[in-house]
Amino acid sequence: MPHVSSPAIVLRVIEHGDYDKIVTCFTLRRGKVPLIAKGAKKSIKRFAGVLELFSVLDLVWSFGRGGRLPVLQEASVVNPFEQIRTDITKTAYASYWCELVYAWMEQGQRQASVYGLLEFTLDQLDRGALPEHILHITFQLRFMTLSGFRPGFDHCHACGKALEQFGHSSVSFDVKRGGVLCEECASQAAGPFSLSKGTIKVLNWVSNAPLEKVHRLRFSKQAVEESLQMLEAFVPYYLGKETKSLKFLKQLKAKLPH
Repeated sequence: MPHVSSPAIVLRVIEHGDYDKIVTCFTLRRGKVPLIAKGAKKSIKRFAGVLELFSVLDLVWSFGRGGRLPVLQEASVVNPFEQIRTDITKTAYASYWCELVYAWMEQGQRQASVYGLLEFTLDQLDRGALPEHILHITFQLRFMTLSGFRPGFDHCHACGKALEQFGHSSVSFDVKRGGVLCEECASQAAGPFSLSKGTIKVLNWVSNAPLEKVHRLRFSKQAVEESLQMLEAFVPYYLGKETKSLKFLKQLKAKLPH
């Protein structure tokens, strides 16, 4: 059977039967791939301590026959992100990002840019290089942009009026329309979010800037609060559900001191 190799990030691990595990990975070369790891539950030597959620691995697998799952042949750890695992808040963020990729991406859809975004964000989280909430905003916004659902900030998504023509410094954002609304159209909409023009400027910068330059950005407290409120409603709406990991993350953040 032909073998395939690729760097990969573990998205999900479930038990299968008495001895095996099914490991779903987001691979650089083949996108989302479910693999069966035979003997992974019982063998001390085979894949011991390797198949951990959100670890970066080098994988080798072979294609199954007759519609069966591909079989994982080899797996070695490239980056286990150990610092994430020692912190419940970091683990909650990483789990949500991985669950979002798992739920959104189609099987076998190669998307190197999404792989790079996930690996970069996990690495920054592990090293503590950027505040967690900034990484959370960055990942969600960039992921939606790469998936073709970038929030629209440049014009009213009801009448088309340009943002520069809006009269107020506070702008309404309609999740269902996927963009901002002018004053006249916002008065006819139900429950839009409010974003300052400063927040919109920051979000536009995050959408377009190279990832390695994100550390230069400075979010105001207002921009953080507005961005998180909008994105944590926007992403589940287009995904079609709120993931379990996002629910847990919200509960966890609500308990943290402000």
